[in-house]
Amino acid sequence: MFVKKSKKIVLMHIITVFLPIYLGAVEYPTISNDSILSIDNAIKAAQVGDPSVKGNIHKQRAIQSLSIAASTMADPKISLSFANLPANSFELEQEGMTQAKIGISQVFPRGDTLDIKSQQLKTKSEAFPYQRIDRAAKVAVTVGALWLDAYRVQQSIALIEKNKSLFEQIVDVTMANYSSTLGKIRQQDVLQAQLELVRLDDRLEQLEQEKNRFKGMLTQWITTISLSEIQFSSQLPQIDLRNPAIIYNENWLQIDELAPYLSNHPAVIAIEKQVNATETEITLAKQKFKPEWGVNASYGYRSDDSMGNSRADLFSVGLTFDLPLFTHNRQDQNLNAAIYQTEAAKTEKTLVLRQLFAAFSSAKGRLLSLKKRQKLYKFTLLPQLKEQAEAYLTAYTNDEGSFSEVIRVRIDVLNTEINELALNVEEQKIRLELNYLFVDSVNEDYSQIKTDLNNVNFSYVNSNISTEKSDLLGEK
Repeated sequence: MFVKKSKKIVLMHIITVFLPIYLGAVEYPTISNDSILSIDNAIKAAQVGDPSVKGNIHKQRAIQSLSIAASTMADPKISLSFANLPANSFELEQEGMTQAKIGISQVFPRGDTLDIKSQQLKTKSEAFPYQRIDRAAKVAVTVGALWLDAYRVQQSIALIEKNKSLFEQIVDVTMANYSSTLGKIRQQDVLQAQLELVRLDDRLEQLEQEKNRFKGMLTQWITTISLSEIQFSSQLPQIDLRNPAIIYNENWLQIDELAPYLSNHPAVIAIEKQVNATETEITLAKQKFKPEWGVNASYGYRSDDSMGNSRADLFSVGLTFDLPLFTHNRQDQNLNAAIYQTEAAKTEKTLVLRQLFAAFSSAKGRLLSLKKRQKLYKFTLLPQLKEQAEAYLTAYTNDEGSFSEVIRVRIDVLNTEINELALNVEEQKIRLELNYLFVDSVNEDYSQIKTDLNNVNFSYVNSNISTEKSDLLGEK
């Protein structure tokens, strides 16, 4: 009778340790607001500090400068010469044709070559702003995914640490009662509880390694922030979807039906600008069938003859032009090359649209499947596991179960909670991918990106952001 009563005392200790986790929600440790790095601030800081944006700005300005230079005619040429000098004396007065000449010549390009070349470069430069928008959108996906991975690891650590404290209490209880021979606590129960505690320590070390890895990867993008002391928000951000009706629609759109939603994507428009610039090459090639004109004029000074008689100075003017008669192997082939290059450039747009469509189909399929798994975890799997854990604990208290089963099912609950966390994080990562596909650089998203950059208010970002922000927006 005493042994049975003593066992109940021991089991009440275990119930006191376990029951709050079986029945209660997971509580994460609170983090000081001063050390929190939100996903929005991480993305904004990465976009503003992206060095490739500055390089893109320089490339655009280089093309714009070339456009201005291309519209300018070649400089006129000045010639200075002595003509018809007598070889026996080299005297200017000896021969009547001897003269000191100064001339000027100017070449006029074929047709509208200058204007067309200038317009071609200008059109080419118009692709760069859209490349920057596309880059900013890709940075949002990359940095957002890294932030979410770091968040997942941080919250997994929080879950394990909470369970670790409980297992430490269990080890203390089991060892105390094993030493006092209360109840039927066996040595293997004590060893198993200690073993699970060691395994939790090992999992924590693995997660710390992952956390350091993701933080290190974030430093590639956020160099103005010291990430060593930064913690991530304890609340999972809920990223709003662009075009949710299309994503959650049971009918899967074909590429032709989805094309209108993707046509304003910055990557697509950047390709269109390049296609337009390449099409100008055809017009430029046609100008080579026209003649290139040149004008020249010269003034020849003649000195007086040996008798002192004055000689008239000479003035010459001329016109030169070429005749594009043999066009088959040059002009015709240049035109064909321009046409082929244009058609090749057009296929790039088709490829980009197909890539966006494939990415949409993949992300949508993964998101819909993920929602089903989340529902399964939230309403079926996790509640049933908690019920099972409570049932095993009750059975053990009634001397109908084993201590190892109580420990095993608690580990199952922990693993399931971590898996559910991973599913919730994965959903937000897929939302980031889908939002990238529906970036509308023509209507509202470009202005939104500019607004986000102008409203950066992040205490860890130092003063050099203002310079890089101006570069990102293309401001001089």
